Formats: sequence, C-alpha cells, structure tokens
Amino acid sequence: MHSCIEQEVCVVTKRRIETRQRLLESALAVFAEEGFGRSTVEQVCARAGYSRGAFYSNFETLDELFLAVWEQRSAELISRMREAFEDFRHDAAADVDDVVAHLLRAVPMDEEWFRVSAEFTAHALRYPELRQVIVERERAIAASTAPFLLAALAGIGRTAPDPGALGQALVAVHDGTALQCLSEPGNPEPWRRRAALFSHVITAYSVESKEQS
Repeated sequence: MHSCIEQEVCVVTKRRIETRQRLLESALAVFAEEGFGRSTVEQVCARAGYSRGAFYSNFETLDELFLAVWEQRSAELISRMREAFEDFRHDAAADVDDVVAHLLRAVPMDEEWFRVSAEFTAHALRYPELRQVIVERERAIAASTAPFLLAALAGIGRTAPDPGALGQALVAVHDGTALQCLSEPGNPEPWRRRAALFSHVITAYSVESKEQS
C-alpha cells in the first residue's frame, strides 16, 4: 500500500517538475519575443501547451515566473564558472589576461537573455520590493561566483582586498560592454575592448599577494 502511494507521489512530483520547467522555457521565449511588459500569462501557457491552471499552480505572477527563470540562469552561470576555472592552472605565463579568458568563457554573450533581463530590470525599478529582490539575487550570485575568481587570482599571485567591490565593478563592465557588443555583432573591436576592460578592472581591484611581494 505504502509503495503504491510513494509511486503516485513520485509521478505527481515528476510531472510538476516537468510542468514548471516547460513554463520557464516558454516564458523566456515569450519574454524575448514580445517584451516583458507586453507578455501575458495566456501567451506563456499557450507556448508551453498548458492551461492557466497549470501556471497558477506554480506561480502567482509573471514577476515571480521571471525571478524563477533568473534563479535558474544564475545556477547555470555558477556551474559554468566552476567548469571554466576547473582547468585553470598557475604557471609562469599565467596573468590577469588568462583569468579574464576563463571568466569570459563562463559569461558568454546572450542577446535573448540580455533583452529580457534589461526589460525586467527597468520594470523592477518601479517597485521597491522587486528592487530589493534584485539586489539580494545579485549579491547571492556574486557570493557564489567569487570563490572561483579569487582562487584564479591566487593562482597568479594576486588577491582582491574588497571582493564585493571587484564583483560589482565586473558586473558593471559586463552590462555596459554587452550592449556595445550586441549592438555591433559583426565588429570585433567592441569584443576586444570588452576583454581589455575586464583585465584593467581586475588589475585595478586586486594587488599582488604578500607571499609574492
């Protein structure tokens, strides 16, 4: 009897996870095509092949749905950071440019996500509670990714006295240069400047380790 109940629970749980994942994927596609402000619950459900009931059994609002998409994207970013720095090894030639090369592998340019996240950020700035959520999410991402970057810097004999400030500066560089690169996808110059600016910022916000001095 218990086994049958457990199996039924597993089936329901699996179906719920699949439903939620399909809604997340459909939401990103709809937000990118229509714009966050013009997207509706009905459009997301139609793309996913579900009823409004399926949506409201998982989310209360489109804001909550976007934040769930963001959380998933953040987890993917952290995973890419881990993979990108796993093969980073300190040798005589390793320098800040090498760290940047690994960092940029972890944060590839994604025009679809850039459009969606920029629109949601503009929307969130109108609501204090969403502003706070954004701040907390970005801090959590920075805290989760900082160890990989700091370990890479340690490998080339550098350390960041204020990791929080470094993280904030790198986010600013990423956001600003992303717009420039995506505006001119066929021009290699913005991409070259993007990498150079990352190197300049990391150098400015880090110092040689005492052991290396």
